[in-house]
Amino acid sequence: MKTVKLIELVNFTKSRLITDPRDCDFKDIIVNSDFIYRFGLELIGSKSSLGYGCVLVMGESERHFLTTLSPKEKNEIFESLFSREFSALFLADNIRLDNLIFKFSKKYRIPIFLSKENSAIFSSLMANFLEEKLEPTITRPAGFLSIHGEGILLVGESGLGKSEVALELIHRGHKFVSDDLTEIQKSSLNSLIGSSPSNISKLIEVRGLGIINVQQLFGVNAIKKSETIDMVINFELWDNDKTYERFGIVEKYANILGVEIPYTSIPIKPGKNLAVIVEVAAMNNRLKKQGINSHCEFMKKISKNEVYSSPQDMKKELVFTWR
Repeated sequence: MKTVKLIELVNFTKSRLITDPRDCDFKDIIVNSDFIYRFGLELIGSKSSLGYGCVLVMGESERHFLTTLSPKEKNEIFESLFSREFSALFLADNIRLDNLIFKFSKKYRIPIFLSKENSAIFSSLMANFLEEKLEPTITRPAGFLSIHGEGILLVGESGLGKSEVALELIHRGHKFVSDDLTEIQKSSLNSLIGSSPSNISKLIEVRGLGIINVQQLFGVNAIKKSETIDMVINFELWDNDKTYERFGIVEKYANILGVEIPYTSIPIKPGKNLAVIVEVAAMNNRLKKQGINSHCEFMKKISKNEVYSSPQDMKKELVFTWR
């Protein structure tokens, strides 16, 4: 399970510690949940999975509710709440509380932080930060480029020329993200973000030339730090005994971290301009996302049935899965 150190979250939100640092050393506390728990639900007795690794946020509305309670009622609520030993409490809206809550903070060694941000905005910022940090990430052997705004992942056996094709595409004005290895992270929007491992960022290996720094050679505009993965293109050697797809009857896809990504395979044969084919594949994928499917239009023209098919009716085939 991925975790984030609480101090990273504190630094990101620019929150200020308002409990005595001697009561709780929060530098080693971790957060492992991207769900932001609101104090209000806990106040009215809502039972949740709040516990270690979770953070709790309290705003002006919760503070106001507390003013309506007797000291005994507040004591019972705080005892029940803090005994669950969550990672930290964040007070938004720059609110102030009576000293009772600090008694339980000290007892259970739970730090309290203060922020001037509006509680709704503050919770949203925290959730986005934690989602980015805690979403699953994998590293796989693949090149990655941004072509006409489409993130194209290049896969296939080593030595088939993926890096050379990438170099040609960069030369044609497209943006380079990574070569050989790509880090893939699932985002909160059920999409995938591809980026380069830091140790090989901006570098590409071309057989016969060696390691090339793309930014130094082509300029800063040739580099993109990350991009959404829109399509997977596989390079494979031409096999005379294999029947290749000619009309696009079957929609192939790869399942990566549970997200379906369109997939196509390009058989390599002498004389093929692979860079142009990859460019066209990227543009065609963009058209499909806009509802324009050349296969369906062609089949409608040659079929006697005027309502032949739609993209939703096409057969789907899973090619590979990466988890």
